[in-house]
Amino acid sequence: MENKKAYIITGPTSGIGYATALELAKYGTVILVGRNQEKLKKVKKDIEKVGQQAISIICDISDIKSVRHAALQIIDCQLPIGGLINNAGIMQPKVKKNAQGWDMTFATNHLGAFALTETLVSHLPDGANVVFIASAIEDPERKPAKIMGMKGGRYISAEASARGEWKQGGTKMAGIDAYATSKQCILASCMAFARENPRLHFNSVEPGITRGTGLGAESVNAFVHFLFGHLMSVIPPFSKYSSTPKKSAAIIARVATDKSGKTGIYFDEKGKPMSGSALSRDPKFQQLVVAETRALLKKV
Repeated sequence: MENKKAYIITGPTSGIGYATALELAKYGTVILVGRNQEKLKKVKKDIEKVGQQAISIICDISDIKSVRHAALQIIDCQLPIGGLINNAGIMQPKVKKNAQGWDMTFATNHLGAFALTETLVSHLPDGANVVFIASAIEDPERKPAKIMGMKGGRYISAEASARGEWKQGGTKMAGIDAYATSKQCILASCMAFARENPRLHFNSVEPGITRGTGLGAESVNAFVHFLFGHLMSVIPPFSKYSSTPKKSAAIIARVATDKSGKTGIYFDEKGKPMSGSALSRDPKFQQLVVAETRALLKKV
């Protein structure tokens, strides 16, 4: 028990995040980071029921000030951190703004995860694992995305993304361009971080088309929620990429607790290395996203 470490996870109250929190509890104390106090209490209770440990930190990942405050609370816990899992993510069908007046999807999926990582990095011990939950929707050449008419990430600049502006010629499905762009940016940032900081290990996981998650749940179109929450996971060719929260959790926890030193790898829903979009793999694009994101976050 003395050798067990602590693992930080954002968005741990439902779906993949909840399943991953329970899986991580087998390896040590879980630091649960989320905005809903009652839901966090329930996860904490579920973990403690089986004799494991958890700590709750209230944080709105979309709000950069809240993220930085949460990071300081985590540092104050003075626990030996084994890993950070940036899991929190949303797909909004309607444009919403965060506390800074920025696009909510981009702020939650990219800016919040980026800010939390940057604030914690210097406090993480050598060899700690940082995991980002990515999405193959960012790749316009990915077969399921192409079939559905998705156009991948539509990045113009960090400033433009924060304003909710995307490169023209995107998909007609509400919220997808914002989601794909945010996931492309966090994937690109992960790869840049891996090069910048060899002391730590930075990897991403594509959890697959996962039934039983809340993705798309806020959609005014019930079909969109049904599409992402169930239908795509059971019909070919999408079913090839299907998973469940429990299966995804096992892969994420394996990457988060890995001691082999792997870094800069993008894992698929089976836990095997995969390739992101051509753009996300381009080191120049990776550096551009990181530089522009840092400049944007300095304004907060």
